[in-house]
Amino acid sequence: MEACPCGSGRDYAACCGQYISGEAKAPNAEALMRSRYTAYVKGAIDYIIATCDREGDEGIDVDATRRWSEKSTWLGLAIHRTEKGGPADSEGVVEFTATYILDGLREEHREIASFVKKDGTWLYSEGEVVPRTVVREGPKIGRNDPCPCGSGKKYKKCCGARA
Repeated sequence: MEACPCGSGRDYAACCGQYISGEAKAPNAEALMRSRYTAYVKGAIDYIIATCDREGDEGIDVDATRRWSEKSTWLGLAIHRTEKGGPADSEGVVEFTATYILDGLREEHREIASFVKKDGTWLYSEGEVVPRTVVREGPKIGRNDPCPCGSGKKYKKCCGARA
């Protein structure tokens, strides 16, 4: 049994694997979102492309998408909220965060994704990236403040000179 990367706690084949392989269609917007994340983890870029709504598409850079998928170490998916997107709906929204490591840096991609259902198939329509605000954990050290390392020197002449 292989755990599904989407974080559902289910077996991959019984979860997202059935959608990525084409055995079944995602029954709702959240299931499609989870399967798209799993497709990035598995490098199944054809599935990513196939599950995009092509109306108004400005073009998908398939090579860049493939590189991002393959170069990233995927750490997890968190679903924050869903709106509509059920079997009886024709549209839905899923807010999520995908966490990964790329080029040695841990990244969090938070997005509010819109989905549409066309001819009984859920498709990713568009997404709005939620900007992340960086919050300083401690007070800002001024150039002329004493260095926090305890050397007795000014910050700019000590640890600040290395920064």
